[in-house]
Amino acid sequence: MQVTIVLGSSSDAKVMKGAAEALEACGVEWEARILSAHRMPDELKAYVEVQVAAGTRVFIAGAGLAAHLPGVIASHTTRPVIGVPIRAAFDGLDALLSIVQMPKGVPVATVGVNNSYNAGLLAVQMLAAGASETAGGSAGGSAVGAASGAAPDAEELDEKIRRLREERAAALMREPQNREVFK
Repeated sequence: MQVTIVLGSSSDAKVMKGAAEALEACGVEWEARILSAHRMPDELKAYVEVQVAAGTRVFIAGAGLAAHLPGVIASHTTRPVIGVPIRAAFDGLDALLSIVQMPKGVPVATVGVNNSYNAGLLAVQMLAAGASETAGGSAGGSAVGAASGAAPDAEELDEKIRRLREERAAALMREPQNREVFK
């Protein structure tokens, strides 16, 4: 499966259908699942791990209100995650801000409120960019691989991203905790 679509609730299906339509229009394989970041955190983590092992290259996640789903998925994988803010309250502004304001080291691409079709197209663009680089179609190679003369493989990039996240997490653990925060 090249793209996995995750919905926080069955009520999001109408909005998220656009992503599937865009993927189908481009001939890209996809799968969809309903998993709540709040109600099913362990199941969500396991599902993300299974999908990565099965070959998912891009995740699309739609969520309204607090909209934690895309960020939680991004915290469990180094694959690109595209967040779709869903209009549920405050005209979708709350969801948009929750998705777009991810902490350093855990990026989530974000499209417009209720615009899952664009998320599907962005996923296709990501897949195409990866395919052209694999086929030697990128001019000059990637910035990461340019120093060694060879483009980095997915495992090398995954390891670098994991290392950056671990460094950021270690830095956060050195920050004041509990009551020390208020001193």
